[in-house]
Amino acid sequence: MESVIVLLNRDLRVHDHPALTEASACARSVVPLFVLDPALRGGHRLGFLHETLHDLRSSLRRLGADLVVRRGDPVAWAVRLATEIGASAIWTSADVSAHARRRERRLSEACAAQRLQFRLFPGVTIVPPGELTPASGDHYRVFTPYWRAWTGARRRPVLGTPPRLRLPQGVDPGELPPVDRRPYGILRGGETVGRWRLDAWLDLRLAGYRDGHDKLTEDETSMISPYLHFGCLSPLEVAGRAAGLPGGEDFVRQLCWRDFYHQVTLAFPELPRRDYRPRQADWNDDEDAAQAWREGMTGVPIVDAGMRRLRAEGWMHNRARMIVGSFLTKRLNVHWRVGGEHFADLLLDADVANNWGNWQWVAGTGNDTRPNRVLNPLRQAKRFDPDGDYVRHYVPELAGLPASLIHQPWKASPRVPGYPPPLVPSWTMEA
Repeated sequence: MESVIVLLNRDLRVHDHPALTEASACARSVVPLFVLDPALRGGHRLGFLHETLHDLRSSLRRLGADLVVRRGDPVAWAVRLATEIGASAIWTSADVSAHARRRERRLSEACAAQRLQFRLFPGVTIVPPGELTPASGDHYRVFTPYWRAWTGARRRPVLGTPPRLRLPQGVDPGELPPVDRRPYGILRGGETVGRWRLDAWLDLRLAGYRDGHDKLTEDETSMISPYLHFGCLSPLEVAGRAAGLPGGEDFVRQLCWRDFYHQVTLAFPELPRRDYRPRQADWNDDEDAAQAWREGMTGVPIVDAGMRRLRAEGWMHNRARMIVGSFLTKRLNVHWRVGGEHFADLLLDADVANNWGNWQWVAGTGNDTRPNRVLNPLRQAKRFDPDGDYVRHYVPELAGLPASLIHQPWKASPRVPGYPPPLVPSWTMEA
């Protein structure tokens, strides 16, 4: 095979990249192509993405190739480049969102029209979505049976870095967009930093994950979710390295949840727009309440701390996501789509599958087997931020309150200036 175009999307790495590895073995030259698609939501993730692309270009250059960057329609550019260089194939990693699947269908049709080979490769998940199916249906609707099937599933081997890649002569790599780290500077993008973060966390913090991962004030979570979202890290490699280590099973279970929602999204691509399991509820169309929630001004400190961290850092602890989501959908009764859209704008790790799957779970319209559960934010705060350090850090106007009042500032006398009363009656949280 003379040349292969490898269209990159959410697989921005050189380690354990099945499409790149196969192309390096089968073709004389390879074009690793990334197209900046204006049809995709960018939001605050663009700085992280651009930093990731710079890192990927450096890695590919060390292998003898380069990252080819274009702007526009990925399908049109892939076919155009294939025609220009006389490539015989276009390969890409399979994904599950409605947008990704439309892109794959269009690419398949365009390749057929141009007599180009088209192939989809694994790599976005650990077990390919759709590979595991229950006897009673097309996908698993409950996590625990999926977990049992998933733990026993055969997995492909983790691949190394391709030994050598060669870019065809005459291909202009194109210019990368500049890196703008505003407004976030907490997590740097790229495979290099992602692998360093993973190494350090597995060595130093994984052992405490079982007991500490729900505590809001301790960094017992890996914070690698943005690197998984952009494919800077291979989820298969991450799971393989964590398995067998102290604390590893609990962590791998969370990776399984990621796979679970990908197989749900493959079967139900309307997940971001329509109830997976309809909930008999009249949603409250209260934009003022929704905006107070977005700004972290609900008057409930644990909720406001999570929302302010999201705006400042582009990340939120998983326990905080559950608390703020339950507050929006179950106490303010605001539609889950409002929360999901806000998270999709601000989160660095906003996978379509996981973001919307989690929002439907917390709203009682998704895969939760207890759809009527309501998290009490005050109880959650006292359990997972008992001294109030998390709240003090992200809601500084409350920093002077003692631990006995930090989560109930409405009891303080005098009232904390500038901080609002709770949007819901305080007695509903204190009962």
